[in-house]
Amino acid sequence: MTRSVYLTARHEEFRARVRAVLDGLVGPAGASWERDGELPRTAWKTLGDEGLLGLLHPRRVGGTEQDLFTSVVFLEELGRTGFGGCRAAVSVHAYMATHYLATARDPDLDRDHLAPAVRGERVAALAITEPGAGADLAGLVTTAARDGDHYVVRGVKSMVSNGTTADFHVVAVRTAPPADSGPRGTTGLSLLVVDARLPGIATEPVRTLGWRSAGTATVTYDGVRVPAGCLLGRAGSRFYQLMRGLQLERLVAAAAALGGMDRCLEDTRRFLTERRAFGAPLADLQAPAHRIADLATDLAAARQLVYHAAWLYAQGELPATECSMAKLHTTELACRLAETCLQLQGSAGYLDSSTVARIHRDARAATIAAGPSEVMRDLIGRAVLRAPAP
Repeated sequence: MTRSVYLTARHEEFRARVRAVLDGLVGPAGASWERDGELPRTAWKTLGDEGLLGLLHPRRVGGTEQDLFTSVVFLEELGRTGFGGCRAAVSVHAYMATHYLATARDPDLDRDHLAPAVRGERVAALAITEPGAGADLAGLVTTAARDGDHYVVRGVKSMVSNGTTADFHVVAVRTAPPADSGPRGTTGLSLLVVDARLPGIATEPVRTLGWRSAGTATVTYDGVRVPAGCLLGRAGSRFYQLMRGLQLERLVAAAAALGGMDRCLEDTRRFLTERRAFGAPLADLQAPAHRIADLATDLAAARQLVYHAAWLYAQGELPATECSMAKLHTTELACRLAETCLQLQGSAGYLDSSTVARIHRDARAATIAAGPSEVMRDLIGRAVLRAPAP
């Protein structure tokens, strides 16, 4: 691990504790979670008992209100487990779905949903993406029409991580009447906390290339009656909150990808050191050594980019361009690094059961979730081209 001015001895002590917890929890069971397609309840409870599901959350709900770099360390170690589905499931729960609950500061929702989620007793899912609208928030068409003291929700959400196991969903909906919101746009967007047991909710598990333990599902809401008290904030006012939440999502994705690359590079280093060819360890050959040198250098540079974006975010800024850069560069690098490491491990790496094969499958998902690389490039390009002259 590269030494960093952003991390203290306390952070590294925390890293050692988290690594021990995750090695004991994920190491022996991660492969079975991949086969089952989701994390078991016992895993969530262990993470909650260890205080790892509320690092950024307020003490009023059982969180510990740690600084952002404590979470960066946790996310790196989560990625280092080598199981992308696990890191996706936990990230969505701890930093995405519950993030919106924490910022709403609603006592009833805190008691019924957020505090149990921090304890690992209730699992959260974030339902934003739709079949016809991914990163395009303005294109969301799921509706929530007010009917007395309820909202009636209709729509379909796709690629919902934790969808198969969640006890509640934080759902992006359009609450403004068509006459007010007009055609697709940024007005009228709201967030509802929807209990997963309500009538009218249908969940269909989805098989994906990677992230197989993320509990991915398509969720259909067919006239689901949700109490009006489950609305987060003021109706129709959540567009900018969603935009800020997306920056945190992108930062989370980037930090977790760093840990995944650490694991992949370390496994490959071990393989090259132990495997012999032409009378010497593969690590003694120039071609593998040079490729590892390039990867290690790229990873070190990516880490500094992510840490800088995290520092800006921690100062209270909304570094949309830097978060997009961190997410784009780090997740794309993870794909290239996994591809190279698989090649360096040869036939052993090509086995379906190998760690590098799983990392290779998982890496691509992070370039799509929380805004695909193409959208990141568009956001970055527009920011650069429209920036005032220095």
